[in-house]
Amino acid sequence: MLSLIWGGSYFFIKILLHDFGPWTIAFLRSTLGLAAIIIIMLILRVPFALKKIPWMPMAIMALINTAIPWAIIGFSETRLTSTMASVLNATTPLWTMVVGILFFQVVSHRLQWLGMGIAIVGLVILLGVNTDSLISVDLLGFICMIASSLCYAIGSQLSKRLLNGLSMYQITFGTLLCAMLGSGSAAFLTEPIAFTQLTSLPNIAALAGLGIFGSGIAYILFYYIVQKGSPEFATTVTYLIPASAMIWGYTMLGEKIYWSLLIGLALILAGVFLAGRSHPKAVQPRVRNKPTLQ
Repeated sequence: MLSLIWGGSYFFIKILLHDFGPWTIAFLRSTLGLAAIIIIMLILRVPFALKKIPWMPMAIMALINTAIPWAIIGFSETRLTSTMASVLNATTPLWTMVVGILFFQVVSHRLQWLGMGIAIVGLVILLGVNTDSLISVDLLGFICMIASSLCYAIGSQLSKRLLNGLSMYQITFGTLLCAMLGSGSAAFLTEPIAFTQLTSLPNIAALAGLGIFGSGIAYILFYYIVQKGSPEFATTVTYLIPASAMIWGYTMLGEKIYWSLLIGLALILAGVFLAGRSHPKAVQPRVRNKPTLQ
């Protein structure tokens, strides 16, 4: 579900870049996402717990995991195709694992690395990546997309450790609130905002898909996976996003599905399954044993 929602994000961003800057898109996206999560929490009667939220860690995590990478992706798509952007963003699980091992004392296992490798092979088959397509990539856009993936990797690890005790609804609410304030400040300081273009029907549809679904609902799903699984497993959703984007193209634009899509998707699903298998020593921080009360 998460990959299907986020699979359309790159398409929506491309539409909005005609009228808005990257920071403005991040601001509008987080604003609509925030409105969506507030309505959902009110309907479900989920407490906001404003005093319980550690706002400084929340703000740091929101900027690293949301506001900054969203703006970077928007800038990258001014220099790259949306498909290539989604391909580069699929390196996020590998960065998440590397960041976890280097800085968060995460223990990986061979099955996890095997799953990642199989998923990468599936991604290459799925998208027909070759030396010609990689050489022709804009260098600055390439570097920015890798930087955004690294932001996601660090932010995912931080969210698992800094926001314990909060529900996925409260984390989503705090994340989007801080992201809205951060990206909004940057947008008003650095970019002209074309408010008149907000009435355009294509922009309204793109913002609804990007903000309400791609931010509000999607982030609830994402933080649920982080809490119930692990940051490493949650970020493997980026492996599925290119396939989901192709499904969007087939259903909405009548694009053809080739054998490479089916084989690549099968390998990606197999890789994600293996990478997400539980392991007694995997994705657990090395901590000292604490005495327990008997």
